[in-house]
Amino acid sequence: MTSRRRFLGGSLLAAGGWLADKAMAAGGAPKSADAYRMPDEGARHAATWMAFGPSLAVWGARLLPAARRDLARVASAIAAFEPVRMLAREEELDLAARLCGPDVELVAQPLDDLWIRDSGPVFVKSGGGRLAAVDFNFNGWGGKQAHGRDARVAGFVAAKAGAQALRARLALEGGGIEVDGEGTAIITESCVLNPNRNPGWSKAHCEEELRRLLGVDKVIWLPGIAGRDITDGHTDFYARFARPGVVVAGLEADPASYDYQVTRRHLAILRQARDARGRKLEVVTISGPTQVRPEYEDEEMAAGYINFYVCNGAVIAPEFGDPKADRNALSALRELFPEREVVQLNIDAIAAGGGGIHCATQQQPA
Repeated sequence: MTSRRRFLGGSLLAAGGWLADKAMAAGGAPKSADAYRMPDEGARHAATWMAFGPSLAVWGARLLPAARRDLARVASAIAAFEPVRMLAREEELDLAARLCGPDVELVAQPLDDLWIRDSGPVFVKSGGGRLAAVDFNFNGWGGKQAHGRDARVAGFVAAKAGAQALRARLALEGGGIEVDGEGTAIITESCVLNPNRNPGWSKAHCEEELRRLLGVDKVIWLPGIAGRDITDGHTDFYARFARPGVVVAGLEADPASYDYQVTRRHLAILRQARDARGRKLEVVTISGPTQVRPEYEDEEMAAGYINFYVCNGAVIAPEFGDPKADRNALSALRELFPEREVVQLNIDAIAAGGGGIHCATQQQPA
C-alpha cells in the first residue's frame, strides 16, 4: 500500500536535450547564493502554500469531488495554526471558498494539479534573513504529466511572497529532497539522478548545485526506485527529519510490495549514516496500514504515514481506517514531536490519487 502518484493525464515529453538547454540558459542565482540555506520544515512559518488544482482530466469523476474535499480539510486544519494561501483557478474560486472556508486565503492562478510541494518553489533564507525561492524547473516528473501551468507556479509564488527568485540548473521536485536545516539532505537517486530530469548529472554535480542554492553540506543518498510511480520514488514517502539527528522512516511490511526490499535497504543506509555535523542518525520506523477503508480497497493507495506536514505548533498527518496502525503512527509522531499537536486526517481520496499531505503543501519560512 505504498504506491505513489499514478501515471495520469498528459503526454510524455522529451526531457533530455530540452531540459539541459533550459537549465544552462536559466542560471539566475547570484554569486552570493551560497549564503542561502533551506530551513528545517519545523522552523517557524510565515504561511503554507497549497493549490486547489485537481481536475477532471487527471482525477476522474469518482475521485475529483472527494479530492477537493480532502484538500480543503487539510487547508482548514493547517489554518488553525498558521496562514494558508491557496492557489485556485479563476473559475473555481467560489467553489474553493465554499469548501475551504473563510480562514483560507485564495489566490487566483492557472493550475494543472494540486501537488505544490513539487511545482512550487523551495524557500530558502540567508544568514541575514533574506528570503529567496528556488525554481527547480518542474517538468511534470520527467514529462509524465501535462504541466505547462504548474511550471509557472514557482515563479508566481515567489513573487507573491516577496522572495528573491533563484533559478536552479537542476530539475527536481520539493518532495524529492528532505533537509534538517543544518546542512544535511536526504535524496533519492531514482528521482534526482534520473535522466528524465537531469541527464548526464553526477552525484558530485548535484551536490554542488544543492550546496549553492540550499546550503547543503552533506547528502545522504537513498536508492529509491524508478518507474513504479510518477515521482520515481520521492524522499518524502521514505524518510523525513523529525529534527536534526533524528529521522523517521517508512517500513513496508508486505513482502509482496516492491517497497519491501527498498525500505529495508534505506534503513540500512540511514542507520550507518552521519549528518553534516558528524552525528550518527537516530532512526525511528513507522509501518504503513495493512488495510484501508472499504470504498478504497480497489485503489492503489499511497497509504503511508511518513508524508506528514509540520506547521507552527502542529503535525498534520494521515489516517487510513486501520485502527492499530493509525494509533501506532499517532503515538510515534507524538513522541517525535512532543511540543506539537498531532492532527490526523482522513485523506483517502488524495492518497488514492497517489500523494499525501506533504505533497499538497509548501512552507514559507518566517
